[in-house]
Amino acid sequence: MTAQSPRRAGGRSARRSARAAPLSDHLRPVRAGMTGGTYQPLSAEGVDHIHQAVLNALENIGLADAPPSGIEYMTNAGASLGADGRVRFPRALIEDTISAANRSITLFSRDGKNDLDLSGSKVHYGTAGAAVHVVDVEGRNYRESTVQDLFDAARLVDKLDNIHFLQRPMVCRDILDNREMDLNTLYTCCAGTTKHVGVSFTEELFAKDGFKLLHMIAGGEEKWRARPFVSNSNCFVVPPMKFATESCLVMEECIRQGMPILLLSAGQAGATAPAPIAGAIVQAVAECLAGLVYVNAVKPRHPAIFGTWPFVSDLRTGAMSGGSGEQALLTAGCAQMHNFYDLPGGAAAGIADAKLPDMQAGWEQATSSVMAGLAGLNMVYEAAGMHASLLGFCLESLVLGDDLLGQAMRCVRGIEVTEDSVSVDVIRETCLSGPGHYLGSDQTLSLMQTEYVYPMLGDRTSPKEWDEIGKPDLIQMAIARKDAILSEPSAAQFSPEVDKAIREVFNIHLPM
Repeated sequence: MTAQSPRRAGGRSARRSARAAPLSDHLRPVRAGMTGGTYQPLSAEGVDHIHQAVLNALENIGLADAPPSGIEYMTNAGASLGADGRVRFPRALIEDTISAANRSITLFSRDGKNDLDLSGSKVHYGTAGAAVHVVDVEGRNYRESTVQDLFDAARLVDKLDNIHFLQRPMVCRDILDNREMDLNTLYTCCAGTTKHVGVSFTEELFAKDGFKLLHMIAGGEEKWRARPFVSNSNCFVVPPMKFATESCLVMEECIRQGMPILLLSAGQAGATAPAPIAGAIVQAVAECLAGLVYVNAVKPRHPAIFGTWPFVSDLRTGAMSGGSGEQALLTAGCAQMHNFYDLPGGAAAGIADAKLPDMQAGWEQATSSVMAGLAGLNMVYEAAGMHASLLGFCLESLVLGDDLLGQAMRCVRGIEVTEDSVSVDVIRETCLSGPGHYLGSDQTLSLMQTEYVYPMLGDRTSPKEWDEIGKPDLIQMAIARKDAILSEPSAAQFSPEVDKAIREVFNIHLPM
């Protein structure tokens, strides 16, 4: 046995080295934009029932508190303003809007290498949220999040293959002024990654300043409009069934400036949305369809993501339970409705209620991430790093999430059945004239990297090997990989000339 060990170890080492070698994008077993949609939690009858309920709610209940400009846009498009101040939407208007909406949306990356095609049921995983704390895994505590934390998160996302976009996951609590926080969030995200970025603006005037910054980063307004690499995450409604006036004005400005819009409805089942899962879906879909009318009334076919983000409450306490099975079902059901309308859509999955990246976090994050992907959700937001029901963000969990989402994407990819993959000829040769196993077959070796996904940090050693290599701890490995990535300068950083010009105009808090 002793004499054989080096040979086995050497062979394994060679195979591991082969797996570590980078593959061309088209050969990778998983990549952004793989097609899901095989999982459908709603029956055809259920989908139609929800759709009819949505049309009923929009026609007879409508939405309150639209700004005067929004009322003008929507009523000119065919909506009606009631004496109660609510805007109502005839069925024909909703159906016409769905039919005419933009279905060919690409969310651009800054360098052109990570563009996201949102057509059909193509799946992309990324971050999002407004966490106010960062998880300190070594100290096992929480502290307030800073602009440096956001920069570190952006830099990690830039290097993690299975996290396809960065929407701001946390709030810069060390910046007290809202305008400066909005602008520094935009600067910091773009300085950390060239992948597509999602941000929010608190006020319309802050958005105007944000576009000045974006034009400087892009190299001019024309270049920005040609490839807008930032989208606006817009909470345009205050559930239940009310427009968020200031956010709507921000949305109008973003549309004028050519920025894609995420129409975000984030009701909480049992609190600001109906407690039944189906009812929460109805309200979210109704609110987002109203938003879609609004967007297309401002500018027909403007890129808009159908952002149904209803969340689940633990009805015993009223607390959010983002890691629950009900949340996973809710998100998957929303994805099915997006596919029913054939509209680019996004929702939240991958949230952990757990406070640390432990076993609870693992099952919570994996369950909803896999179900969202299988349901064909175009944009899976909050898919990595989110803990404490969105109150905390963990950099180490972001690194671990890269492994988790790689496995989720492999589930999304599914099983390819071809004449070659059913393997009858290989079975015949192996059983009748071969060695009786498939370990060294040409088929096995050729598929080793293209059919199978291998975790970067996940441990698949035997107990004996695990003991021999020092019983590695998963969290410590995540810390080490995080530190290794952050030890390198940001590949997305702006040129010194551009950065200097930006800092002369804006009060940038991130150190140079």
